Amino acid sequence: MLDIGDTRYKDSMRLWIAMSVADRQDNMICAAVVLEDRLVVKTIMHHFSWEE
Repeated sequence: MLDIGDTRYKDSMRLWIAMSVADRQDNMICAAVVLEDRLVVKTIMHHFSWEE
């Protein structure tokens, strides 16, 4: 997911990484993450959709 997912930054340290999974009803999963000394995964969501 980190290598091939779509990313959207909220600011310089917080972002979302999302990826579609083919052949699944809940085909969009997303991780809300924080960039620190390490990548910190805060939340994993399914049935996700981007806000416009």
